[in-house]
Order: sequence, then C-alpha cells, then structure tokens
Amino acid sequence: MSTYRCTTAQAVVRYLSNQFIHVDGEEVPLFPGVFGIFGHGNVTCIGEALESVQEVLPTWRGQNEQSMAFAAVGFAKARLRQQIMVVTASIGPGTTNLLTAAGVAHVSRLPMLMICGDAFARRVPDPVMQQVEHFSDPSQTVNDAFKAVTRYWDRITWPEQVLSSLPQAVATMLDPADCGPAFIGLCQDVQEMAFDYPEAFFARRVHTIPRPRPDQQLLEQAAELLASDRHPLIIAGGGVRYSRAEAELEAFARQRGIPVVETIAGKGTLTHDHPLHIGPVGILGSTSANALAAKADVIIAIGTRLMDFVTGSWTVFSPEARFIAINAARFDAHKHFSLPLVADAREGISELNAALGNYAVDAGWLDSGKTAFAAWNQLIAARQQRTVTTGVPTYAQVVGVVNERAAAEDYVISAAGGLPGELVKGWKVKNPGTFDCEFGFSCMGYEISAGWGTAMIDADRDVFVLIGDGTYMMMNSDIYSSVLSGHKLILLVCDNGGYAVINRLQNAKGGASFNNLLKDCRVTEPFHVDFVANAQSMGALARKVSSLDELADAVDWAKGNDRTTVICIDTHPHEWTPGDAWWDVGVPEVSQRESVNQARDEHVAGRKKQRTGI
Repeated sequence: MSTYRCTTAQAVVRYLSNQFIHVDGEEVPLFPGVFGIFGHGNVTCIGEALESVQEVLPTWRGQNEQSMAFAAVGFAKARLRQQIMVVTASIGPGTTNLLTAAGVAHVSRLPMLMICGDAFARRVPDPVMQQVEHFSDPSQTVNDAFKAVTRYWDRITWPEQVLSSLPQAVATMLDPADCGPAFIGLCQDVQEMAFDYPEAFFARRVHTIPRPRPDQQLLEQAAELLASDRHPLIIAGGGVRYSRAEAELEAFARQRGIPVVETIAGKGTLTHDHPLHIGPVGILGSTSANALAAKADVIIAIGTRLMDFVTGSWTVFSPEARFIAINAARFDAHKHFSLPLVADAREGISELNAALGNYAVDAGWLDSGKTAFAAWNQLIAARQQRTVTTGVPTYAQVVGVVNERAAAEDYVISAAGGLPGELVKGWKVKNPGTFDCEFGFSCMGYEISAGWGTAMIDADRDVFVLIGDGTYMMMNSDIYSSVLSGHKLILLVCDNGGYAVINRLQNAKGGASFNNLLKDCRVTEPFHVDFVANAQSMGALARKVSSLDELADAVDWAKGNDRTTVICIDTHPHEWTPGDAWWDVGVPEVSQRESVNQARDEHVAGRKKQRTGI
C-alpha cells in the first residue's frame, strides 16, 4: 500500500481539497473555500497547510469568527446544502465565537465544517494561554461546548484518527436527515505530527446526496387518508427547496387541486403570483393561509420542522386535522402524531402522487384560497402605498419599494427584528429560491455576513440585506469583508431608534416600554448613529434618504455600483403589517401592572386553543 507522509493538518487540508460533488450535472468542489482567522492554535500548522493549497481551496479572512461562520451558513443555504464552507479558528475565545453560528446551522439543518485548535494532547505545557481548565476533568476544553450545537463532533488526539473522522463528518453533513454543522478539534501538538497516510485516503471522490424513499405501507396509509378528505393543505418547508423538489411539488398540487402555503424557510418555493400559492402561514403569515389552515382536514407538511411561528404555537390548525409529514428526518416526521413518510421531499412527493390514482379535490377549495389571497394582497398593497403618510416611512413601504426595484434573480436576506415579519408577509418572490429569512434561530448579526457568503456564489445578481439599526450595531464588520474581497452587497438599514419590534411585544403583553427603544434605555442622550459615515469608513458607498422616492432612486444607484452599497432610511417604530396568528410566550402570572394582569388573562385564554401533541 502506497503512503504519503505529511502532518495531521496537511492531511486534513489535502483530504478536503479532493472532495467533489455533482451539482446540476457538473462536478464542483464540495468544499469551495475556507473562512479563517488565525491565532496560535491554528496558524502555524493549519495555516501552513492552507497556504500551500490556496489556489485550490481559497481562504477568506473574516473580521470576527462568529460573522465569518454566519457567512458559511448563508452560503450553504443559498447553495441548497450542496456545497460546504470550512471555518477555522484558533482556541479559546476565537473558537467559542463560533458557537452562535453553529446554533444557527444546527437549527436550520445547514452544513458547515468547523476545524479549530484544541489543547495539547500531551498536556505537558498545560495550562496554555486561553485554555479553560476543569479541575475534575482535565480532558475537557471549551470545544466540548460545541456538542450541543453540532451534528458531528470529534477531537483528534492521534494523527491516524482523521482517517475515520473526516469521512464521517462529510457523510453527516451530506445526509438529508442529519445535515448540520460538524466540528473537529485538532490538538495543537497533534496538528504538527507527521504520519504515513494511505494514498487512497486522498483519492478524488465525487459525492452525491442520498434520496431516501418512503415506506410502502405508510405511503398507502397516506393515500387512503387523503382520499377520504375534502380539504387538504400543503405546507412547503425549507426541505422542499433543499431537495430541489419545486417542480414535483407544483405538479402534485396542480394535478390534485391542493392549495400550497409556505413556511418562513419555504418562502420562495413558488413565486408569489403562482396560482397554487396562498401565502405564508403562521405568526408571520397571511390571513389567507391561516384561514385555510384552520379549515383543512389533512395537512401535508413537507420538509418542515413545524416550529411555533409556522403553527401559531399550535393554534393555527383545527384540533381534528390530521398531519401527513414528508421529511427526511425521522424526528420531524413524527411530530404531532403525524403519519410519517420518512423520505426525501422530491421522492416522497412523487411517490405519494403516484399512489393517489384519480384523486382530486373539489375546485371550490382552491378557489376559496385564491379569493382569500387576493384580499390579503389588497391589504399588503394598501400598506405599501407610497402615498400613505405616517410621518416617516413604514417597514412595509420600504419593503414594497425595494421589492419593486429588485430584479427577479436578486436575492434578499433578513433574520431578526421587525423586518422578517414585513418581508415574509410583504415581499413578492419573483423567482424561486431567492429569499432567505433565517428565522429558526432568528439570529441578529447573521444578515450582513450571510450576504457576504451568498454574494460569493453568483456575481450576476444583487444580494439585498435588510436590517434594522439594532442589528447593524451588533455586527457590521463584514461590510469591510465584502469590500476587501470584492463581493458586492446592497445593505438597507432601517433606523427606527432601537429594538422596536421587541418593544411592540413588550407592550402587547402589558409591559411598559423599557430597555428596547433607545429613548427608553439608561442613556444620557439618545441619538442616531451616522450609519453612512460608518459604512464609508469601511470602504462602502453609502447614502441616507428621507423619502420613498429617494429610496427608489437610491436602490437603482446601488444596483449600478460595483461594490457594497449601504442605504439608510429612518422608519416608523410603531407601524407594522397586521397578523392574526397567536404566539405563546411567558406572561407574568401576577404583576403590579394591571395591563400585565389583563394580558395574562388573554394569554391563558389563547392557550386553551392549542393542539396537544409531541
């Protein structure tokens, strides 16, 4: 057996460089790049190995470990989990900065490979700088914290361990059921060790993503259940997009006459004006989708984990409704006593459709959804009209202007604050797969960094990032990253004076405005940050606008620019697009505020409408 002698770090990098995958009939690198910030735990060995392959496996330097991992997550989502970015950090705080981004990837079932430094396996120099010691367990390091937010975790304490660990990490990240982030800690002394690795380990390998098929008996039960009902509803989740099952879903729904509603992750499965599309469902959803959900007899939940913002904390659906779940993950497929079709979305849809024979729903059911959706669209159009004045523009109006000026292929990103609700409700998707609202973790700070990662994929479209002033202040350094690397973003900052959407929730549950809007915080004098000057200092083009007409002109200007452009506009802190779904949050059982006590009574009444289940 021929061997190749190299260090552990060099072996890891060489292995990653030889992994490929089929995407749209073309073989492309499975790992197209690395986001890296170097420190003493990864610069001398991992850094040395990456430098030698930078033309094959390029390394991009971030400004913050958390933000560059967000970029990796955004990249994976935009690439529909078909390519995976690597993230490397040092030890101690450099590595723990990745924890939040790992949580985003874990919740959203998105792949990301983290390769980080670890303590010395020999322990001779312990304790080293940035090492957290556990007196009763000397083998434990901060890297153990990643076990809670990864699908695969390993610590390499001998060079030969990577022979089994790396293939298992790759298999996990490509598994449609277990897909999520993988973490590999490389002990600093092990990184430097040389070993005679089998040449076969470094052979070029082309991967495919498996497509599991549903159990035949359960498939027959699902067909029988559907054949006996009158009002079925399809919920399209993110799994439909990751399976690239849009065409199969459309054919199934069209042939059977079943209306389609979308989750937050599934938005963009169908275009907004598609005749089968009835809108987003749930707390950030449309009145049209929620009305049909309340009347549906059978819910076909495809590729969704049915989180509370989709289910209205389990008040959106009739207590008598039955669920058929098509999901690659067994855990998700069994939720709320669903009839579980554990399968890839594309294969599950196709086989369920084939099992239904001549079954079709009465046309009146879909027509009722279309009528409700038309009324919803009229409401959105009224909210987005430029002539409606509220002193300063509303989020709805801003979303309407940007949506109007964006091209069909342009990509939009949001994650936290008030914009996710306004975008899910009001953004009209013109082309499938162009919408990313990270609402599984709803992670402030994701947006700009994810935009940087997404912009790396296709230079022929613009990536719009919509955020509030609070999110901008939390993490904006990847404006600089995008300028340095030449990956253009269009960033729209809606300044409403603080965390306005949380202030809304605070007030809605009887609380006083406190510590959310800047004017309600312990500050000597609330003032607005000069976001234009800040963005310009990082090399971006920037402009502040004061009207919706100026905003439209600024978006056109931004689309014509050759680098990252930031547009800032003051927005109303209290005007929101209405919603009709209920959300379960903790409300004090007793309070000195009568408004809180009243909110508590209303909340207890709301809980009586919840479905029970698992």
